[in-house]
Amino acid sequence: MKVLTAAEMREVDRLTTERIGIPSLQLMETAGRSVADAFGEIARNAGLQPRNVCVLCGKGNNGGDGFVAARHLQSAERQVCVYLFASSDELRGDAAENYQRWRELGGAATAVSDEKSWEAVWSEVAVADAIVDAIFGTGFRGAASGAIAQAIQDINRLSHEGTAARPALILAVDTPSGLPSDGAAAEGPVLRAHHTVTFTAPKFGQLVSRDSEAVGALRVVNIGSPAALVEEVGRGTMRWSEPEEFADLPLVRTTDGHKGLYGHTLVVAGSLGKSGAAVMAGSAALWAGAGLVTVATPDVVLPIVAAAHPEYMTEALISTDAGTASMRNIVQRPGMPNPADPSAIDDFTKQVKFPFERIQGGKTVLAVGPGLGTHPETQEFIRCAVRHTSRPVILDADGLNAFADHADELIKCKSEFIAITPHPGEMARLLNSSIKEVQEDRVKTAQDAAKRWNVHVILKGAHTVVAAPDGRTFVNTTGNAGLAKGGSGDVLTGVLGAMTGQFKTEDWLRVLALGVYLHGAAAGVAAEGTDLSGLVAGDVARAVPKARLKLLRELQRRG
Repeated sequence: MKVLTAAEMREVDRLTTERIGIPSLQLMETAGRSVADAFGEIARNAGLQPRNVCVLCGKGNNGGDGFVAARHLQSAERQVCVYLFASSDELRGDAAENYQRWRELGGAATAVSDEKSWEAVWSEVAVADAIVDAIFGTGFRGAASGAIAQAIQDINRLSHEGTAARPALILAVDTPSGLPSDGAAAEGPVLRAHHTVTFTAPKFGQLVSRDSEAVGALRVVNIGSPAALVEEVGRGTMRWSEPEEFADLPLVRTTDGHKGLYGHTLVVAGSLGKSGAAVMAGSAALWAGAGLVTVATPDVVLPIVAAAHPEYMTEALISTDAGTASMRNIVQRPGMPNPADPSAIDDFTKQVKFPFERIQGGKTVLAVGPGLGTHPETQEFIRCAVRHTSRPVILDADGLNAFADHADELIKCKSEFIAITPHPGEMARLLNSSIKEVQEDRVKTAQDAAKRWNVHVILKGAHTVVAAPDGRTFVNTTGNAGLAKGGSGDVLTGVLGAMTGQFKTEDWLRVLALGVYLHGAAAGVAAEGTDLSGLVAGDVARAVPKARLKLLRELQRRG
């Protein structure tokens, strides 16, 4: 799904009314009802029973959505209090109509006109079980001020920026109040939500701005605008990873399918003390659907790696004295040139066949890096192996460290299909910049690097960016804080290798986006019934098949 600016979203709404004949009042009704439905589903899934619900409304259409949501949230078991940050006389159009409908049901709306009136009601809001934020919508510009700014700051302080146990649920309507929609940094305070329900399509600020963390978990609901209209109006090259993006991939296996159809992933990983990285990447490739998996690992740890998982095969790499992969895996003969001289290595390898070629033989894709270590000889082994293979490569962890200060060598790779998977620190090392600079504009950073090195870039983070050399980009929002654990990147490497083996490289950007989507979705599945603090990478890997089934069933339900 395309990501829209605020202006593009207004145009989609206008054309929906003009072409499809859905009145704006009906769009608002559907939007507010969708918020109430999402509220109920989120609460049920979390085992919550919020009795006291505060709905904070502004004077614009976002406030109108809030009045509709309040009406649908009202029930015998739930007390809904509405606070209007304006005078009722300031309401216009559909917002005014829905204010009247709320009042006709006997609902009250306490006016909050300034900081003093906010202070008078704060004690009521502070004890609420849940808060619905419908103050500012996607048309917001500038900085929140006055009573609204005070309310945002007080709620953020109460919730410890969304990390405290109470309020149990903070739900933003369309977008968190104070967050600019088009990607700019906020000029004032932004309300930190646990969940955001946005309408029709995601907005740039919700995905890629410095303050996008305020969105929490993003849910996009259709309120009547056709998907084709979003595609028509949206002018950007950025897409949001959601199920429909993967509908054309062959997710259902045929009855006569066999292991040879689903790729043979070669995982090059591990070293003394880091054998677990090889195990996690290899097992993740299996759980993600690879037909065959071979793990190539230093001979000193091979018995450990081989014993961990009977379904994959192993190959022994010659070790350095430190227990890491040696350059002797590339070529082993007298007169070998200085490993520190890439040009000498390149000249030499034109005349000899790599022993590593035997290990690569028959493999579909290479997943290189987890736990290989930073020994200088090992780093040269990685660079040489990656530069000279013709197979697609997923490069992660110590594979990326090998190209720090050598990043432009990526341009010389024989393979047309190289994907790098840095977290912000690794990307900063590759670019010889800082994490702050990387994070200031994650999308531009990923796109520029992809173009510069002619690689696909998977810039990991809360909203992972997947960028192709031609500028096309996906932003992923699946996942949770349970991924903030060692080994999560190793699992992703295995998943991406398996996806490439199964779906090949014809539409590789989408295939890589699918891998990132499933990795995050698996974290969601693995977290069911437990606390995120105890989630480990192996849990995520084992949950990938369930995440894939969940995706398939969602697509089948949509028809």
